[in-house]
Amino acid sequence: MTTPPKMRDLAQRLLAYEADATKTSESMQSPTHRVYEKLRQSLVAFAGATGFELLAARALVLARPEAPSLSNARVTKDGSLEGLEEFESQINMDGNRAGEYPAGEAGTILIARLLGLLLTFCGEALTLSLLRNTWPSAALDDRSSEDGRSA
Repeated sequence: MTTPPKMRDLAQRLLAYEADATKTSESMQSPTHRVYEKLRQSLVAFAGATGFELLAARALVLARPEAPSLSNARVTKDGSLEGLEEFESQINMDGNRAGEYPAGEAGTILIARLLGLLLTFCGEALTLSLLRNTWPSAALDDRSSEDGRSA
């Protein structure tokens, strides 16, 4: 089962926004880690630490078949993600691994899976509202919902 294109697109826009923000800041974190942490902070306030931990752990399980390089990543009790930095630094040093997506694609898949679960459990309107609160100046253009109404 592949990541839905709509969620992949949204994840890529968030990651691109954070990549641009990284260029103007001193942050040493990858865009994937920055997006994940912002989602964690926002969603812990909404669903609690345990709720986010379960959501993130499920997203990681769903992402691994598409991005096996995430096999060493794990979600901690507070919802933090461990093991992603090691993977991303290895990719940045060595280039793409054989059979792997391009550098950063595993992060896109993980974020897309997390957003997909959020959309499933909370609905489009609430998901977009949470994202707009977290990234108020990001280009998160309204997408038409399944029945043709705008969110």
